[in-house]
Amino acid sequence: MQENFDPLEIIYQDEYLVAINKPHGLLVHRSKIAADTYTFALQLLRDQLGRYVYPLHRLDRKTSGVLLFALDKETQSKMMQLFREQRMRKNYIAIVRGYTDKEGSIDYPLTNDKGKTQEALTKYKTLIRSEINIPLGKHYTSRYSVVKLFPKTGRMHQLRKHMSHIFHPILGDRPHGCSKQNRLWKNQWSMDRMMLHAYKLAFVHPISGHEISIEAETSRVFKSCLDIINVDAYLLDM
Repeated sequence: MQENFDPLEIIYQDEYLVAINKPHGLLVHRSKIAADTYTFALQLLRDQLGRYVYPLHRLDRKTSGVLLFALDKETQSKMMQLFREQRMRKNYIAIVRGYTDKEGSIDYPLTNDKGKTQEALTKYKTLIRSEINIPLGKHYTSRYSVVKLFPKTGRMHQLRKHMSHIFHPILGDRPHGCSKQNRLWKNQWSMDRMMLHAYKLAFVHPISGHEISIEAETSRVFKSCLDIINVDAYLLDM
C-alpha cells in the first residue's frame, strides 16, 4: 500500500549525520511485519536528499520523533558503537493512564520476537498529572500523567511494554495499552494514535567531538491530546 507523507522535517544535518522528526505511521525501513506498505523513512529521506543514508536506530511505526541517519559508512560504524555502548542519551515523552510516581525505574526483562529474553531498564520522571471529568468503568473521572521516559537499553517495544508492566499503559497503544481507554479516546475525540514521542537524542559527535543535542517538536495531534487533558505544553519541563 503506497502512503502519502509530506516532505520529511529535517531537524539536524552536518557533513556526517542527518536527523528527521519522524511522523507517526511511518516505518523506518522495510519489515516483514508490515508487508503491506512500500513507504519508508529510509527511502523518503534518500530521495529528498538525493543521496544514500544509513539508518542508525529504529523507532516503532507508531512512535514519532528524532530519527538519526549517517551519511557514510564510516560514520555509521562509529555511531553504531555509541549505541552499543549505551552512550546515546534518548529521551521520550508519553501520555499514560493513571497517576505515575514522581519518578522511578522499571527493571524488567523482555522477550524479543525470536523468543530470547533480554535485560531491559527504563527510568521515568513524571512531568505533570491531570484529571478530567470523563467517567470510565467504575471510575467517575479519568486520570492521566505526562511522563519523560529514559530507556537505558534498546529492546523491541521496551517503553510500551514497561509502562504496561507498571499498569500505566501509553495512551493509544495497541496491543500493550488499555482497550477501554483507547476506545474512549477513539469514540469521544476520534484519537487513535499512540502518544509516545522521541523528543531528544544527545551524544558526543564521533567526528567533531562536540556535544550534540537534537530535539523534535511534538505533533499537532499530541498537543491536541494535551489540551484535552488540560495540560499546557508550555508548562512541561522538557
